[in-house]
Amino acid sequence: MEATLPDKLYFKIGEVSRLTALRPTVLRFWETEFAGLSPVKSRSGQRLYTKSDIELVMAIKQLLYGEKLTIEGARHRLQQRSKLIVPEPTGDRPERQRLIAEIKADLLKLKNML
Repeated sequence: MEATLPDKLYFKIGEVSRLTALRPTVLRFWETEFAGLSPVKSRSGQRLYTKSDIELVMAIKQLLYGEKLTIEGARHRLQQRSKLIVPEPTGDRPERQRLIAEIKADLLKLKNML
């Protein structure tokens, strides 16, 4: 059963937990085990997952729970898949740049209010 993701740039860990039916502790553990899973952290330390992060979580979940692979086996399978995909150019992703621009605008508004 595949859930349709809401149309937004970032999702907090609680939202990802609900969407994927995984506990936040599992998501945090997978961040340490799978290099491709690295959500952005806000200044307050809140994890912010993108849609591509959630898609990776779902792929990992399928490999571990659906196909019953070990973590090492899932890592290997993901590496094989990534060789077939052209890597993103280095640098910030567009959604990160947009978030940074929004944060800067909010900070300027706050500064002007003071």
